[in-house]
Amino acid sequence: MKKRTKGILAFAFLGGIMVTSGVTIAIPGLDPGENTPEITITGTPADNFPDADRPRFCGSGNAKSTDFVTEYSIPTECTNPLAIVTDYDGNVWFTQTNTGKLAKFDPNTETFTEYDNPTWPKNGRSMMWGIDYAPDGSVWFTDETFDSVWKFSTFDEKYDRLGYPSEGDSLPQRLQVDGSKIIINDFTGNKITFLDPNQSSEDVNYLSIPSPVDDSVTADFAVDAENNVWFTNWLFQQGGILVKFNQNGYFDSVANSNEQLLPLLDFIEIYQLPVQLLTPNGAVVSDDGKIWLADTTSSSFFSFDPITEEFTQYSTADPLLSTYGNQTGVIKSPISRPYWIDTDNQGRIIFNEQNANNISVFDPKSQSLVAYHVPSKNPYWGDCDPGTGMMLADCGLAQIFDFTVHGEQIWFTEWVENNIGVVDTSIPLPLELQLGSETLSLSSGEVEHVTALVYPKTTASIGASVILAPTHDFIKTVLTHDSTETFQLNSNGSQTIHFDIIATDGAVSGTYKILVGVQTSDVAIGKFITVTIE
Repeated sequence: MKKRTKGILAFAFLGGIMVTSGVTIAIPGLDPGENTPEITITGTPADNFPDADRPRFCGSGNAKSTDFVTEYSIPTECTNPLAIVTDYDGNVWFTQTNTGKLAKFDPNTETFTEYDNPTWPKNGRSMMWGIDYAPDGSVWFTDETFDSVWKFSTFDEKYDRLGYPSEGDSLPQRLQVDGSKIIINDFTGNKITFLDPNQSSEDVNYLSIPSPVDDSVTADFAVDAENNVWFTNWLFQQGGILVKFNQNGYFDSVANSNEQLLPLLDFIEIYQLPVQLLTPNGAVVSDDGKIWLADTTSSSFFSFDPITEEFTQYSTADPLLSTYGNQTGVIKSPISRPYWIDTDNQGRIIFNEQNANNISVFDPKSQSLVAYHVPSKNPYWGDCDPGTGMMLADCGLAQIFDFTVHGEQIWFTEWVENNIGVVDTSIPLPLELQLGSETLSLSSGEVEHVTALVYPKTTASIGASVILAPTHDFIKTVLTHDSTETFQLNSNGSQTIHFDIIATDGAVSGTYKILVGVQTSDVAIGKFITVTIE
C-alpha cells in the first residue's frame, strides 16, 4: 500500500493527474490492474495495463514532426519513458517507467538500444524522475517504487542497485552528479541526500540533510558557482520557502569535528516564497547567480536575485485549445504548468510546460520567450471527448515530464505516447516581434497605449493569434485600434498589434512583467514588457 500511495501522491503534487485548472482525470496509480477488466496478453510491457487503459498509457498514434520538433517512436511498446540525459557524445539516455530498463538513442544512426535489467521484478513499475551522466561513463538514476538509486555502466552494460534510506515515506526524485558527490532530493521524505558514487552496492553510506520545514516536500535543487545547494520546501497549495544550503561550510565543519551531523540552521539561509508561487518543482541557477523556479500549479516561472532578495514573476501564454479540448466547457482557466527547468550554454532558461505540450526557451538578456509546440497528443489526457465516444483529432497531452539540453538541441520524453523527441533551437523562427516600448511606468488607475510589430521571416502565409499575458489581475491588457485576436501574416507585409496596458485602481506598487507575443500552430514567440507601478 505504501508504494501505491507514493505513486498517487507524486502525481497529485506534481500535476500528473491534473489536466487544467479545475479539471482532473481519474487514473490508476502505479498498480494499473486495480480494477482489471479484460487483459489481452501480448508479451509486451502493455500487459501491465488492462486493454481499456492501453490507449491512455501506451500511446495514441505514430511519432510526428514539425519544422522545429522531431519525434522518434520507441520500438518496444508501452515503455512510459521518463527521465532523460545526454552523454558527452550526444547519445540520449532515458529511463522506462513500465520496464525498469535504461535505454539509449543514437541520433547519428537513429537507433534505440534497450538494456535489460536482470534484477528488476516482473511487472514492476516505477517513476524514475532523476538521471545524470557521470564522467566515468556511468548513468545514475532514481527509482521511487523500490527506494533505489541505480548505477548503469555504459562500458560493461551492467546495473548496480543501491538502496536509498527510506525512513518514513521517501521518494527519491531528481539526481545530479556534482563532483565527488551525487545529490538527490527526497520529495516526500523531506531531505536532501548526498551519496559518494565510489561506494560499492554492498556498503552504501548516505548523508541526509533534513529540510527546515516539517511535513513539507523537498523539491528540485540546483548548485551555484560557490557550491551552495538551493532547493524549495513547500506545503501543497500553501506555499513555502527557498533554502540556500552552504554545503562547503557544512562538510568542512563536519571534517574538522567529531560529529557526523551538525545543526543545519548554522549553514542555511531561508527566503519566503511569494504567495503566487505555490508549487516550485524545477530549480536551476543561471550564469548571473539568479535562481529560477518553475511553478507547476500555474502558468508562471520565477527568478530570485540573491543580492536584492527579490523574486520576479514571468507568465507563459495560455495552452492551445487543442491541448485540453474543453468539449464539456468546464475549463475556465487553462494553465500551462511549467515543470522542470534548466539552462543551456547560451545562458537561456529552458523549461517544459506540461499542460501546454511545449518546450520553452527564455532568454533573460533579450527578455524573449519561445515556446515550441510538441505535435503528438494523447486525447485521454484532455477534455477531448464530445460525449459521443469519438475522440477529437489533435487533442490532448503527451505528458512531457522531462528534458535535457545538448548544445542547441533539447531532447525530451513523452510519457504516454512512448516517444522521445528533440527541439532544434538553431532553426530560424518564422516571424520577428518588435515592441514599441520595452519598459513603462504607470500609476494606479492609469492607461498606457503600446504597439507591437510582427514581421514575417518566411514566404509562407502564417495564421497567428495574439498573446497578452500579465501576471496579476490588477494589470489588464486590452486590444485596441481594430486589432484582432487572430490574423493572417503574409510574406509581403507586417502586422501591427495595438493594445492598452491598464493599472487598475488599487494596483499594488512594484515591477511586473507582461508577455506580448504571437502564437502559431507550431511555435509561440513573445517578449516581456517591464511595467513599474508607482
